[in-house]
Amino acid sequence: MMAADSDPESEVFEITDFTTASEWERFVSRVEEVLNDWKLIGNHASKPPEKGEYTTGTWEEKSQDINFADFKFSITHHFLKQEAEERESKEDPEEDAFPTAMQDLLCMNNDFPPRAHCLVRWYGLREFVVISPGANCEAVISESKCNLLLSSISISLANTGCQVPMFVQIQQKMRKMFHGECQGLGVRTDFEMVHLRKVPSQYNHLSGLLDIFKSKIGCPLTPLPPINIAIRFTYVLQDWQQYSWPQQPPDFDTLLGGEVGGVEFGKLPFGACEDPISELHLATTWPHLTEGIVVDNDVYSDLDPLQAPHWSVRVRKADNPTCLLGDILTEFFKLCSKKESTEEILGRAPAEEDGKDDISHALSKLTEPTAVPIPKLSVSNMVHSARKRISRHRRVDESPLSNDALNSILLYLFPDAAIDKSSSDNSTSKAAQANSDGKPEDKDSEDYNLYNQLKSAPSDSLTYRLALCVCLVNFYHGGVRAVAHLWQEFVLEMRYRWENNYLVYGLAGGPPDLRCCLLHQKLQMLNCCIERKRARDDGRKTAEGGKERVRERQASGLGGTENGRLRPESAAATMDGGREASPGKSWDSWSDSEGEEEFFECLSDTEDMKENVLVDEEKGGAKVAKPEGRLHPHGKLTLLNSQEPLYIPVTQEPAPMTEDLLEEQSEVLAKLGTSAEGAHLRARMQSACLLSDMESFKAANPGCSLEDFVRWYSPRDYVEEEVVDESGETVIRGDLSARMKIPGNMWMEAWATAKITPARRQRRLFDDTKEAEKVLHYLAVQKPADLARHLLPCLLHAAILKEKEEESVEDILSVRKAILQASTHSSKLLRHPSPDHKKLEDVINQLIAVETVIARSRSLKAKFGIGKPEQGATAGDLERFVSSLLEDPEVCVIGAGRGPAGSIIHKLFVSAQRAALLAPSDEDAGRGAGAEDRKLLGGSSVPDFPPPAGREILLRTCVPRPAPYSKSLPQRLFCVLLREDFRLAGAFSSDTSFF
Repeated sequence: MMAADSDPESEVFEITDFTTASEWERFVSRVEEVLNDWKLIGNHASKPPEKGEYTTGTWEEKSQDINFADFKFSITHHFLKQEAEERESKEDPEEDAFPTAMQDLLCMNNDFPPRAHCLVRWYGLREFVVISPGANCEAVISESKCNLLLSSISISLANTGCQVPMFVQIQQKMRKMFHGECQGLGVRTDFEMVHLRKVPSQYNHLSGLLDIFKSKIGCPLTPLPPINIAIRFTYVLQDWQQYSWPQQPPDFDTLLGGEVGGVEFGKLPFGACEDPISELHLATTWPHLTEGIVVDNDVYSDLDPLQAPHWSVRVRKADNPTCLLGDILTEFFKLCSKKESTEEILGRAPAEEDGKDDISHALSKLTEPTAVPIPKLSVSNMVHSARKRISRHRRVDESPLSNDALNSILLYLFPDAAIDKSSSDNSTSKAAQANSDGKPEDKDSEDYNLYNQLKSAPSDSLTYRLALCVCLVNFYHGGVRAVAHLWQEFVLEMRYRWENNYLVYGLAGGPPDLRCCLLHQKLQMLNCCIERKRARDDGRKTAEGGKERVRERQASGLGGTENGRLRPESAAATMDGGREASPGKSWDSWSDSEGEEEFFECLSDTEDMKENVLVDEEKGGAKVAKPEGRLHPHGKLTLLNSQEPLYIPVTQEPAPMTEDLLEEQSEVLAKLGTSAEGAHLRARMQSACLLSDMESFKAANPGCSLEDFVRWYSPRDYVEEEVVDESGETVIRGDLSARMKIPGNMWMEAWATAKITPARRQRRLFDDTKEAEKVLHYLAVQKPADLARHLLPCLLHAAILKEKEEESVEDILSVRKAILQASTHSSKLLRHPSPDHKKLEDVINQLIAVETVIARSRSLKAKFGIGKPEQGATAGDLERFVSSLLEDPEVCVIGAGRGPAGSIIHKLFVSAQRAALLAPSDEDAGRGAGAEDRKLLGGSSVPDFPPPAGREILLRTCVPRPAPYSKSLPQRLFCVLLREDFRLAGAFSSDTSFF
């Protein structure tokens, strides 16, 4: 041996490096590092938690990942966030002070918290650390691995001095098995757990559980210190019997069949089709008992739920109950993803059908003199043409929508169609009434602001009603085929109204409202076209009538040279007549020109040329242009070159534009570039309206100058100043502004090229025929999915209004907040040109959640009889109780079984028991119903309550352990007894100094 020690070579090969850390040591060191990082070292004394603080307080957690070799664990710190003054640490804590966790074991302020981590419920802890396997790691099942982990945390706690209890999760996660340890100065608490599938018969009652608790703590003292007992039995009510869910789905076959007025189409369905409250859980609690006060063994029990001092109730809500509004919104949203066109769904397009006729008949049809009938506007006429074409390639009985359903929908969309429109005057007055739609829009109202926010359409508009109809038709009458059918009929109706000069019902007058959705703007554009066309047609008729009267006067010798009488009878009268036919509109298009060319009738052209030239005999027969298109004098202004009054001309109105046209125009102007030529061309394109106004001004004010035009059109560009003339008198002289004198100024160029042409003879700035055809083509090519995307803002708008209406009846604060949040979220999404599909689905889910909450409120109110006259003074208490059930996880029943709510709950259980036990049952009622069996109702043997679905028993005491001379330390055992689950969670403390 000595030789070996003296041999240097042998010493080299026999050296063992004990400084190399093992994987286990690295794991323990890593746990200690995490505890130090989280500052969990030492004891932080704090006062006991308030009653109910575990439920109302805020729980927080923080996690880190650690590894044991290649096995990943997650270490998580759970703690109740308390005020700073409550968590003040003592600088010099007492040497014999117990850790906070040991104090929590005996605290009775938060027994049976309704919403907390399972370890909080079982052990009453406010702070603890859990080490559990990583997300994709297998469970720790073997006993050796469990012991290794427990040893690791024991060493970590001892090395760091941490007094926060630490647990390791073992077995499968679904079993919720935790073992742990808490170390203090000279004390230690071991947390142990037993989990079985079946309840052992000897531990199926309080007396058996007391025996196991006493044997576990092994207290050598006699008599044993008193054991504090807290018991909770939970009873489940599933069968509501006569309190069935009152919601009945509406009969949409009746509504769409025309038996009920069309106004019913404007009401979205609302409510759940099934009871959104699936179960009611009644927890009866005995919070403070001792061993000798209550008897509960295998033959007898004193635990009668009616005698329990504390009752609390929670409701279990049905998972995703079927709701009418939610289902309709969901199906409509699915429609946005369809790809089929209307032709693919319904068959060949009408143009393809007509193309089968012999081409040789085309010219004969054009030249053949035929009368063009103008049928009366009625529902039957509207449907007839489409029905005739559809039936060519599809049998009538295969149509997605029946005649009755389609007629009812069209009557709802176009109520003016039910009235005979034989006279144009009646049509005009009715259209004006339709556009106002009964009541003026209040711009300060919440609904008005809502459609502005959502970029939808007013709630009384045609677009809004169309969205409701498409939604209902899609859900109840054939899905996408019915939507395609309805849309085809709608487009045909739009063309019919354009061709027959009938304004579209339910649209506000004026240019398209860019605050609304694009489809609404398109319909408003069509209405603008119809208004312009009607004004042009009415003006032509008035002009022809005036010229006829002029010719009669000339033939009878009344024409003479009295220009003052001739002018009102012809041009002035014509102008007044034209403006009377279309109030607030100018003669912006009198010709029938389409596109870029002009066309005038020969007769009217000749007569106009004769009237436009007058002979002024007083001036020696010089030809002077006759003023045309005057509206009224412009105050007291006169022309600079003469003393004639300056007249404001009748001008063309700017062309109305929808947002897509504005975008196209902006792109075209932007593509011209920044070169001088591009800027010049851009200026010319933008000055078309200016040129038209200059021509109208020249026609109304013969002999005028550019200065005269600027004085009316842009007064700021005509600068006036006082000057002293040659005679010494002060006079006012004016001149154009500096920007008007710039060489190459667009105003000067436009004035030089402007002709003397009144507005009625100018090329139209707004070609209503072309624009109307563009709108009709745009509508015709829309697929059902495109239509759904256009109408989605209107439908969300309608859904929010519906939920606001329903919430106003229920008065639920959380629902009001949720609706406001959904509105804000929708507003941000819908203003984007291409809203995010997934985020829109989230908005719909928000609205479904709101509908579900309102349905739950109604269900609970129906079950508790809210609103019935016999409630009397207790109605307010019951309403508050029901509201709390919706908001809180668990609600205390005031007065327990003897209070108003408790009496109703008792009756609910009695009714359910009677219904459940009428028929004989093969199953044994089970243990726990013994006390109820002795409660007879009207002499019957039916118990008031079923056997408890769950029993929880909490045992606590404070005894010296393990020796009689050890410190008296807290001991706790929490027992859970379910039908197929038995759990014992024990915390047993021992003295590590005196044992």
